[in-house]
Amino acid sequence: MSFCPRINSLLVSCFFPLYTMERLEIIFWKMGCRHLNQSSLSQAYAPKPAAHTLLLIGLSLGYFIVLLDMTVLNVALPAIRHDLGGGFAGMQWASNAYTIVYACLLLAAGSLADRFGAKRLFIVGLTVFLGASVLSAAASSLAMLIAARALLGVGGAALLPASMALFTHSYPNPASRARALGVWASLSGIAMAAGPVIGGVLVDSFGWRSIFLLNIPIALVSIAITAAGTNETSRRPERSFDTGGQLTATVAVGSLTFGLVQGGAVGWSAPQVTAAFIVAAVCAVLFVLFETIGKSPMLPLDLFRVSNFSTGLAAGLAVNFAFSGLLFLLSLYFQQTLGYSAFAAGLAFLPFMLPPTFNPILTGRLVGRIGPKVPAVIGFALLTAGSLVLLWAKANSSYVIALIAQLLAGFGVSFTIPSLIAAVVSSVPKERAGIASGALNSSRQLGAVLGVALLGTIANSSESFVNGLHTALIVASAVLLAGGVLSLLYLGRRGR
Repeated sequence: MSFCPRINSLLVSCFFPLYTMERLEIIFWKMGCRHLNQSSLSQAYAPKPAAHTLLLIGLSLGYFIVLLDMTVLNVALPAIRHDLGGGFAGMQWASNAYTIVYACLLLAAGSLADRFGAKRLFIVGLTVFLGASVLSAAASSLAMLIAARALLGVGGAALLPASMALFTHSYPNPASRARALGVWASLSGIAMAAGPVIGGVLVDSFGWRSIFLLNIPIALVSIAITAAGTNETSRRPERSFDTGGQLTATVAVGSLTFGLVQGGAVGWSAPQVTAAFIVAAVCAVLFVLFETIGKSPMLPLDLFRVSNFSTGLAAGLAVNFAFSGLLFLLSLYFQQTLGYSAFAAGLAFLPFMLPPTFNPILTGRLVGRIGPKVPAVIGFALLTAGSLVLLWAKANSSYVIALIAQLLAGFGVSFTIPSLIAAVVSSVPKERAGIASGALNSSRQLGAVLGVALLGTIANSSESFVNGLHTALIVASAVLLAGGVLSLLYLGRRGR
């Protein structure tokens, strides 16, 4: 396969969503500007200064590489295993090290942005991300790669809340801010669609280390633009940091993941596995205690009395549990069972990744008209159907089965996630919307960690990978069904 066709496919995957970006931008803009008069609307759509355009590019690039790093690794896992060893559990840790740290630090990063300034935190986060990318590319052992991936999670967690604060500071006009956020948000669909394809091109052409080197020029451009193009936000040094909650949450998630991964590798009765589960349980109880008695909890527990909030977090965990678990397992199925190259596997993921680049436009309109419940339930039904269709996949199956399953699951994700975001954020007072959004993101990333750990362990515990994959799919379908039932019963309710 020549290099040029790969580049052509890569360009198609990257620039097809630009049409969607424009449409999504318009919808975001309209949602934020209905209260403005006609002159304000004309002013909002007037050409923006070049400085604002550059700033939008800088902030968006930072978010782009954070999301790209969540999907680009999957197609590189077999090559990493070949070079660094580590077995199946090693691949799970290479995937999860980033997500564990990202999920655990996401809530606390918001308070750091308030305390030290969003610009400072954004640049520090990008610098950490850049350095961790260099370490990942230079990793000589699997342990070094896992540690570098964890450091990537530190940088990534700093970028999301800092970039949101910078948008609010740099775009004080609601209309212009809504337009900028539309472009920024649409990059998530581009990163999801382009990640596997970019990873496949780079792995086949330059080796797996190149997927981390790609971050370096993007991070440098983002740092330079942000440093020169924006002012620092106001600082609140009195804002306290929830140290107890942060430590117990991190240890709880890390210990639970360790137990799930190692349980499949060394046996569920092994002393280290039992100890890991005990530590996770104790730290979970301590986390609840810290959040109950703390003066500035990073996750106020009274929010869980709101039906939409608690249901949205549980449903978000279920979605990412299945989504990330299926990404991890399908990458191995495509390459190790069907014999696809890394590039072919990346292209094979496009039916999964493309619906989220355009279908959220329809979902946003549906949520605005009929509320979040029906679109969320539709999404869960499609996700469950996609997971069940994959039960027909065999060692010599046609790609058509995976194509149909991925289309169903891709549309399912694009119906579910926007509905859950709308339900969660609108269920709390405006001053707590940032906390609610961060909690939903953390819950989704926790679901991703558990999906890769548990579904991967289930798939690897069978005599054949295909049989193990089928068992994992049944578990994923059960979790998705539970998420759909929760959404049907409780999402959209106004009570506590």
